[in-house]
Amino acid sequence: MSGFTTYLKSIKRSFKLKNFIMYFILAFVIILFGTLNSVTGLKRSTVTLLEQMSYSMIMALSLSLVVGFLGELSLGHAGFMSLGAFLGGYMQTYLYPSLTAGAPLLSLVLSMLIGGLIAAAFGFVIGLPALRLKGDYLAIVTLAFGEIVKVIFTNVKFYALDGRLLSTTVGVLKTGRYDQKSLFIIGFIVVLLTMIFIQNFIKSKHGNAVMAIRDNEIAARAMGVNVTFYKLLVFVISAFFAGLAGVLYSNASHNINAADFDYNYSINFLVMVVLGGMGNLNGSILAAALISFLNNKLQTILTGDMAGFKNLFYALILILIVIYNNAPKLRGFRAKYNLRNLFNFVKAKLTKLFTKKQPVPDPAAEVEYGADWDKIPTKIEMDALLSTDFTPDNTYVPDKADKPKEGGKE
Repeated sequence: MSGFTTYLKSIKRSFKLKNFIMYFILAFVIILFGTLNSVTGLKRSTVTLLEQMSYSMIMALSLSLVVGFLGELSLGHAGFMSLGAFLGGYMQTYLYPSLTAGAPLLSLVLSMLIGGLIAAAFGFVIGLPALRLKGDYLAIVTLAFGEIVKVIFTNVKFYALDGRLLSTTVGVLKTGRYDQKSLFIIGFIVVLLTMIFIQNFIKSKHGNAVMAIRDNEIAARAMGVNVTFYKLLVFVISAFFAGLAGVLYSNASHNINAADFDYNYSINFLVMVVLGGMGNLNGSILAAALISFLNNKLQTILTGDMAGFKNLFYALILILIVIYNNAPKLRGFRAKYNLRNLFNFVKAKLTKLFTKKQPVPDPAAEVEYGADWDKIPTKIEMDALLSTDFTPDNTYVPDKADKPKEGGKE
């Protein structure tokens, strides 16, 4: 029991609110939109946007593990997502349809696990030879992997177990749509669990080894870090979460098109990681939410002949954001107006609001401290102390037993 108490005290000493602020934000989003959806009902466009944000956040977190913390550039993350989307969606709809109809949540969780494991297996197969490369060469290999997966799914016709053709269009798989009232809630819960896992991994000794490889691979290898093992481990974990996000993607749509998982889709997630800050999990989540919002709104607003300007406006907005984050002349403005200062301002206001106001003392007022001598208690009365006789008494006569013997011997 004492050991558990000591453990709780150590957690309390090391607890910092800023390290867990994103957990509270995600929990607030889940509670707020879940309540609104159950009470009043959200618009279909809003629910769709929340679903897109959820799996985009998972993809941004998984890619941040490779790019931000390991320091390797991967451009084929959409390939792992497509593996989870196609295989997970196929299993849910055609491999065990009775389970999907009777227990949709269990079917979704099982498909996410299987889709993530399949993507992780491909990540191991691809990463084992590819991670021996560095820089641009690794980026080219991962890009080639993503394009190979896209081409394979684009030219494949999907059949059911009974030989029935599932779609007349090549490269398109028809899947069942999960209930819109709860899918985005499940998605944000998965985002929260992904955040917890990755953050704890980064703060562990394994995360320290990964960041040591990022900072200086030669020095890490000289200190005994198994560079190949940790590179492969991070790549497999990242692929697992990408496949998991792909299953959520398949449940958020009626049709999965292989052409959607192209090179630009991988770059989209890379932009989220770079825009949020390399190695910044909170920033990756916020950037994923922002870019998903921009894509959704631009796609809704720019229709018809204006649809071609979507990518142009999207690129201009991203350029302005990058300039704002890196322009030297805006450094003072960024230092004054940022989320940290906003958080400190709100914290100070809440502290002032909920703290009981103390009366302000008047410096000109005369203060009586009540230090009169007659009020100070003592163990001995003052009169008794003054009447004590301190005259020395020389009447002591030593006893015979105290006298030493002759010769100084006892």
